[in-house]
Amino acid sequence: MPGGLDPTEEYDGSIRVRLLDDTGGTDEIACSSYYEAIDTVKEHQHDVTAVKIIDRDDEVVFTSVDTRIEDWAAEWEHAKRSLSVTVEAYDCPYENIACFADDLCVQCKMDKVQNEY
Repeated sequence: MPGGLDPTEEYDGSIRVRLLDDTGGTDEIACSSYYEAIDTVKEHQHDVTAVKIIDRDDEVVFTSVDTRIEDWAAEWEHAKRSLSVTVEAYDCPYENIACFADDLCVQCKMDKVQNEY
């Protein structure tokens, strides 16, 4: 008789890795996370013609024909990290759209140094 509570949420494995092989056909592996999907791609990428990662919305987010998995994984990590970072609002006096409070443009950096002295 098991004790404890039943899980309140179930995961349907909706991130999938699709293995495409010219001779063996198509196979699909359900993954519980993008980390697992990335590991699955790395494990099978040399055994088949192409590998794809398909997200929860049935969109292909990675194709081995276009990109190396290491490059895609690095970009995915960067995007994930960017989403979790909160950046304080900063209005650049030079209207540089790439100028942020924690990453000033060159002109704002020069102003900051001049104002310190």
